[in-house]
Amino acid sequence: MATTPGTSTEHRTNVSKVIRQLRHLLGLTQAQFALKLGVASPTIVRWENNRTQPSHLALMQLKAMLQELTNSSDEVQQACAQALLTKYFSQNF
Repeated sequence: MATTPGTSTEHRTNVSKVIRQLRHLLGLTQAQFALKLGVASPTIVRWENNRTQPSHLALMQLKAMLQELTNSSDEVQQACAQALLTKYFSQNF
């Protein structure tokens, strides 16, 4: 998703943070995370460094991954995923 005149810096930072935090929560490298999302590895680097923004479809994939983690048998993963969903996806990206 390209930055539009109405896109705030805070919004871009939030997207960057949720991507990095989800990747770490899953215990994946940037390359592994890229494979999971079906994007090129440099795409993850650009997203995490706020150089580009994920598409709406990619954001929905991220949200779905977090929702799956809320059903994890690992209580820490559940809590972290729920916190990320609440913090970053309670508002529309």
